[in-house]
Amino acid sequence: MKDIVSKMKQMKLLGMAKAFHQTVESGKNETFTPDEMITHLIESEWDERYNRKLERTLQAARFRYKASVEEIGFEEGRVNKNQVVRLADCEFIKRNENIIITGSTGIGKSFLASALGHQACSLGYRVLYQHSTKLFGRMKIAKADGTYLKELAKMEKQHLLLIDDFGLQPLDALSRSTLMEIIEDRHGKASTIITSQAPISKWHEIIGEQTIADAILDRIVHDAHRIEMKGESLRKKRQIKSEDIDLAK
Repeated sequence: MKDIVSKMKQMKLLGMAKAFHQTVESGKNETFTPDEMITHLIESEWDERYNRKLERTLQAARFRYKASVEEIGFEEGRVNKNQVVRLADCEFIKRNENIIITGSTGIGKSFLASALGHQACSLGYRVLYQHSTKLFGRMKIAKADGTYLKELAKMEKQHLLLIDDFGLQPLDALSRSTLMEIIEDRHGKASTIITSQAPISKWHEIIGEQTIADAILDRIVHDAHRIEMKGESLRKKRQIKSEDIDLAK
């Protein structure tokens, strides 16, 4: 048995080697038919490779939150459950459609976006999370050190790009130009999720320069799935609950 397991590992059949070792050790191999044993080993290898690929994809995505669709709270009508469930199949990525998530601070926009991003990763899509302020800051540095086009190309290759907390401050000329290039590269070819505290009606003012703002918004907003989250800040609720617990001690 050790020789077989060793050969499996040399061929990088790690899931198969682990399953074979565990099956023989437990004696379950004696109850398996040859067909069942082969099926068990192949499925174990498939699962192992899928999990390794998913781990790499999640690491590359650099999510702010570890989130899942199952963890999203739909209490008090904060967000439309049916809409989220429909989007969770990630068909919007196949159609190169965008999602815009708006709502007050602390309402759970970033978590929802990250949950959809994790779901996309689990289905094999390349995903990248970017906080808008850090993104524009990094792209300014990239302009200076000559890596700007490389950074743009990296984002263009993603099936799904998450831009979080858009509109915290008005865009300057360089950030406006960068956003235009990012959106133009992805328009009709890939999907983008944008979260923002500011309602879409304020985005023109945030982007500035009417012609560029018109071009950006036409590409982002047109036919985008819009999710408007409502209710009180979850962070504020958690803080109040924590303070209540402290007072009760």
